[in-house]
Amino acid sequence: MKQKFNIITSTCVPLPLENVDTDQIIPARFLKATTKEGFGENLFRDWRYDKQGNKIDSFVLNDPTYSGQVLVAGKNFGSGSSREHAAWAIADYGFRVVVSSFFADIHKNNELNNFVLPVVVSEPFLKELFDSIATDPKTEVVVNLPEQTITNKATGKSETFEINAYKKHCLMNGLDDIDFLVENKDKIEAWENKK
Repeated sequence: MKQKFNIITSTCVPLPLENVDTDQIIPARFLKATTKEGFGENLFRDWRYDKQGNKIDSFVLNDPTYSGQVLVAGKNFGSGSSREHAAWAIADYGFRVVVSSFFADIHKNNELNNFVLPVVVSEPFLKELFDSIATDPKTEVVVNLPEQTITNKATGKSETFEINAYKKHCLMNGLDDIDFLVENKDKIEAWENKK
């Protein structure tokens, strides 16, 4: 079982770039590992470090001004190849929520399968959130999974977001697909016995 997801209030890490693909999230050369641990240190590797392995201070993950469990990204996040490692890297880094106005479908599902909540917001809400963070890096958002709302505390503006009911249940109860089957073992066996 994973940590249950309910309401998260957090500062944000802004990444105002559009069309961020999975190779930019986790470059292909880091896909050799078969466990989910350790990918966070290479999240956005080619943007975080130069060719000598030195931190690029101007990149947001290296800027101590920004921190939090919420990554705010531009439109079309997670496009490109379907590698699940991209979601592993986001989760391993410590992000619980990614906010964007559009996600690639496969990446969106990979995030959900790795206990990261992808929150789709409107373009105006996203722009206003980026503006709030630029004005005050301590800007917080409240992500309320039970109510399916996200609120920018700096402006008080809220939006609702969609999520698959099954995935919502799993996130709120800390269950992956296997945990869910085990939780419902008696019901499944009863149904099978009826057959």
